[in-house]
Parts: sequence; C-alpha cells; structure tokens
Amino acid sequence: MDLTDKVAVVTGGASGLGKATCEQLIAQGAKVAIFDLNEDAAEQTVTELGANKACYSLVNVADEESVAAGIAKAVETFGAIHICVNCAGIASATKVLNREGQPMPQADFAKVITVNLLGSFNVARLAAEQMAKNEPSGEAQERGVIINTASVAAFDGQMGQAAYAASKGGLVGMTLPMARDLAGVGIRVNTIAPGIMGTPLLMSLPDNVKDGLIANVQFPKRLGLPAEFGELVVTIVKTAYLNAETIRLDGGIRMPPR
Repeated sequence: MDLTDKVAVVTGGASGLGKATCEQLIAQGAKVAIFDLNEDAAEQTVTELGANKACYSLVNVADEESVAAGIAKAVETFGAIHICVNCAGIASATKVLNREGQPMPQADFAKVITVNLLGSFNVARLAAEQMAKNEPSGEAQERGVIINTASVAAFDGQMGQAAYAASKGGLVGMTLPMARDLAGVGIRVNTIAPGIMGTPLLMSLPDNVKDGLIANVQFPKRLGLPAEFGELVVTIVKTAYLNAETIRLDGGIRMPPR
C-alpha cells in the first residue's frame, strides 16, 4: 500500500513504540489519528507532528463506545481509515503463587487480558469496519492493513509473566484467523513481536538492569530502537504480499526463565 495521504489509527501513539510509528508513517506521507489516555502527551505529540497531519482522541481501547468515538473522529478529521496499528498495552509481573503461597488475583489476570488482547481486537474490528468502505487501491486492490503488537513473551514468557504472555500469545494466535476473515474485503493482518525495546520506561532503568537484558540479545548487542519498530510497520504496510504473519523484532533474543 502506498502511504501517501493514507490515514492510520495508532493506539498508544503518544509515546514509545506508538509515537515512533506515528513519526515514521507521517514521514512516508500518511496522516495519523492517535488513541491514548495521556492527554498531555497526546497534545504534545500532535504539536510535534503537526496538526494538519495528526489528531488525537482520549480512548480506552477496551471500551467499545470510547473506541467508536475515536474512530468517528478520525474519519471526520481525515476522511477514512486505511491502517490500524495497535501499540497500547500494559505489563504485569505477578507470579501465579506469591512467596506466601497466595494465588494471583483473577482480576489482575483479567485486566491484562482485557487491555492487551480484547483492547487490540476491539480497535481492530472497528477499524476494519471503516476500512471495508474504502475503494480498493494498488495492484493488490487493498482496502486496509492491521498491525497488532505482541511480544517475545508470547513465545518465551518469563516467571511472573503468565498474564502478559497469555495476552500477547492471544494476539499471535488470532493473526491468521483474522487475516482469513478479512481477506475477502482486501484487508491484511500482521503482528510484530518486539524484544527489549529502548522505550522511555526501559531507558529509565539502571544501567546494570539494562545490561542484564542486553546480555540475552544475540546481535546487535543493544536495546531495540523505537524507530526500528516504526520502520517495520512501514515495511509491512508497503509490502502487499506480507499477510497473516508474526515477525519477531528482537535481535535474536530468547528470554531465560527469569
């Protein structure tokens, strides 16, 4: 898909991987609608990107009405939706049983699944509804592209990551069936599974903690760059034959148990 004048919805677009994605998409000629709960960061990001190229909505990805309102604003502002990139998510570090032998609260597990898995599906399905209205474009006659963000935890979940790994594994698992469901209307679905990326949260960790994480990376020996995530998003959007695939972006890392 040619990105010129295309419109992308990016959840979690006010920071980290989502913001880097917005920057890369705009650099290729697209416009972006940012869905985020951090109003100050979203306003700042729109200012940086340009109000003629970006807008934002305060969206809770797990809430149907909230997402529907964000989708409606994106269409009202830019006229259509061609791309959906789900970057919003939360992390969890809770063992199934704690040191006192008490089980993880079911509500804690459910919260992670609700935001990461249900939230991504919620945005994707409502974005797909709008994409299906687009005129087909390009040699492949595409109407849209959906990209979800999983994690290497989907494959190598560490101790304390039962909820997080389950939520990300769910995203990997729904990639193929969602792509099959939407193939008939010309919408592709892919997933990116990042490793340890240099987001503001990870960059704020002490050097010894970061060095311990980097030690598990094969090559190059560093944290992943948010811009590399954004570049991969651009590549997926531009490559029409890339569909129903999960791509690890991780420097060859395989996470140890802890």
